[in-house]
Amino acid sequence: MTQDGELDGLVRKRIRGLRVARGWSLDDLAARCYLSPSTLSRLETGHRRIALDQLAPIARALGTTLDQLVEPATDDDVVIRPHRDEARGRTTWLLSRDPGSTVAKIRLSRPAPPRDTAEMGVHPGKDWFTVLSGTVELLLGERTILVRAGEAAEFSTMIPHAFGAHGGPAEILCILDHDGQRTHLHEH
Repeated sequence: MTQDGELDGLVRKRIRGLRVARGWSLDDLAARCYLSPSTLSRLETGHRRIALDQLAPIARALGTTLDQLVEPATDDDVVIRPHRDEARGRTTWLLSRDPGSTVAKIRLSRPAPPRDTAEMGVHPGKDWFTVLSGTVELLLGERTILVRAGEAAEFSTMIPHAFGAHGGPAEILCILDHDGQRTHLHEH
């Protein structure tokens, strides 16, 4: 099967899968996207070619985007491999690839940097993290805050800040906006 044929089959499976997951019959989806049930049946089974002008209303009716409906399936985005930054004492797993925000798991093995270094970041937005294991030392302006396993922190990133492990390795799950991602996940 060609790559186009594989994608075509995948789109058909996605349409049917989303419809069935919502508990909708062909009639239900047809009423929502203004196509006939027989047309939808032929689209799902491959007996009719899918046209772009049909995909947009189908995607909208199914609560998805056209991009999501037609994105190719690749195996390279299934396994999330760690990125090790020995110089900063961090190992990072990027858990999302959304351009608006990033979810990452980070293992911290080094303490927070000294306050008087360039590693005290400032950027627009807010950072949020929860500690999965260990204790994290958060330097926030002139304050030092210990955040322990099971606790979370949210703070304005316009305040100079940095964080690191306290008393041994720690793991965090964090949500970073674009500026936070650029500041905390870039390589030095």
